[in-house]
Amino acid sequence: MKKKLAKALLYVMTGGLAFFVVTFTVYFFNLDMKLTSMIEPLLLKWYDRIPRNQHL
Repeated sequence: MKKKLAKALLYVMTGGLAFFVVTFTVYFFNLDMKLTSMIEPLLLKWYDRIPRNQHL
């Protein structure tokens, strides 16, 4: 029983550490904003095609 608990705790800690490493890497290299800047032209093209009802 203790072995299973220790093994499960090890998996949870390893998963938490992997999650931290990935999120820290994204934060450190500002990868989220770099991805957003790559997607921005596609989003602008998409939203410019939407018909708007501009009544004052």
